[in-house]
Parts: sequence; structure tokens; C-alpha cells
Amino acid sequence: MTSLDAVTAWVRNYRRAWESNDPDHIRDLFADDAAYFTEPYAPPWVGREAIVTGWLAHPDEPGTTTFAWHPLIVTEELAIIEATTTYPDRVYRNLWVLRLDHTGQARQFTEWWMQEPSP
Repeated sequence: MTSLDAVTAWVRNYRRAWESNDPDHIRDLFADDAAYFTEPYAPPWVGREAIVTGWLAHPDEPGTTTFAWHPLIVTEELAIIEATTTYPDRVYRNLWVLRLDHTGQARQFTEWWMQEPSP
């Protein structure tokens, strides 16, 4: 069941995993059979180990981003999150679609991201 508290905890833990690139932090975010879509129409990484492998193949270096987010919609079934990720040389606007299970782990996570035009 998804709630604002569960979503807040999940995003906090996602950010911890993002900053650490620790396989256990990444694993803890996702259900055994979770699907992680890095783009809406890309083939997903399915299962914890595939998610860890995919994540670590494209890591961000710790401390290289800032991140701000807020929920747009939180229902019992899903959360839609709007976020901004700032790198030293670029900024992304994100929409995340997150479906949590009863333990607070993601069953499905989809990233919709757009790079802001350079000034």
C-alpha cells in the first residue's frame, strides 16, 4: 500500500543508494521481481540483481548531484513524483511513477526525464 510516508521513505532511501552506489542499498529499494524502467519505453531491468547490475553500469559519482522532489499524486496504488536533478553541467526535470508493495519496496519504477536546454 502506497502512502506519503512510504513514498517519502522510499525516495530518501533511493537518494541514499544514489549517493552510495552500494549494492545492498540498491537491493533494499526493490521487491524480488521488481521492474525498473530507466525510460518509459526502454526494456526494464527485472529483478533485484538485474536492477543492481544496471544501476552500477551507469553510476553517478557521489556528491555530483543535487536533487529536489515533491509528490504530485499519491494513491493506494501508485505515486507520481516530480523532481529536479542538477549536475554541474546540466539539469534534468523528472517524473517518476512508483508502485510500492506492502513492505515499502518498489514493484515497479519508471523514470520520465527531460534535460533542460542549455542557456
